[in-house]
Amino acid sequence: MKICAITGHRELPVRYNVNAVYDALEELIRGGCTHFRCGMARGFDLAALGCLVDLRKKYPFTIEACIPYAGHDRGFSPEERARFRSLLAWCDKETVLFSAYTRGCFLARDRYMVDGADVLFAYCVRESGGAAYTVKYAEKKGVPVIFVEL
Repeated sequence: MKICAITGHRELPVRYNVNAVYDALEELIRGGCTHFRCGMARGFDLAALGCLVDLRKKYPFTIEACIPYAGHDRGFSPEERARFRSLLAWCDKETVLFSAYTRGCFLARDRYMVDGADVLFAYCVRESGGAAYTVKYAEKKGVPVIFVEL
């Protein structure tokens, strides 16, 4: 099994290129990725997960929802929560790292996703924040990073 972790910013460009995400994920699948770990955050994570759901119509692979804490979606808008839950239903495995919010739970989730991963798929255009932390952690661990431009 070749594992791909997914990370990215919560804010997407107004007219981001979903086809670029789809095409890059398809390339990873064709390259042998058979298991995807998604952090389930608003923005890029859920956009990439939406592409993976579409790609499951063409390819066999598994998806793991990596949720930092139980109730993570409580702060989402009703529309975001509905999308989160709809996409979560497509996941083969649900890993919840903490039973409730705790300081550092998001970084723990990010480390969990990278540990054991063969590649990190990232949308990261800033030097700070969770996506940047995850990219730096992957690089420190020797996990190759594939950047997507939106």
